[in-house]
Amino acid sequence: MKTIALAIAAASVASNSFAADADRGVRIFRACSSCHIVDDTRSTFGPSLKGVVGRRAAGLDDYAYSSALKKAGEEGLVWNEHELAEFLAAPNRKVPGTKMRLWGLWSFEVDDLIAFLKANP
Repeated sequence: MKTIALAIAAASVASNSFAADADRGVRIFRACSSCHIVDDTRSTFGPSLKGVVGRRAAGLDDYAYSSALKKAGEEGLVWNEHELAEFLAAPNRKVPGTKMRLWGLWSFEVDDLIAFLKANP
């Protein structure tokens, strides 16, 4: 009985250690903040990421997106968690020709960053 309780506790801790962490996402976003903001809908050097989760790609009128990202949006690309994860891991692989100047993030960084973005609708 004691062994089963310990196994359940260990599994609980292990599964929680891999859960996305919005607080870590804040720290990861600091690197993005030279181009993007999340606390306002206006775009700066890069498009605003406020409310990006669920938004159509190239969906803001006040930003000059690359033709590649505009085309992706016109073809139905919506920034859900899966699509954002693929883009943040390798932007030029997901949307060849994008203006995004990021080589890509590690998977744990992607999950944490998306958790942070979801917390800023």
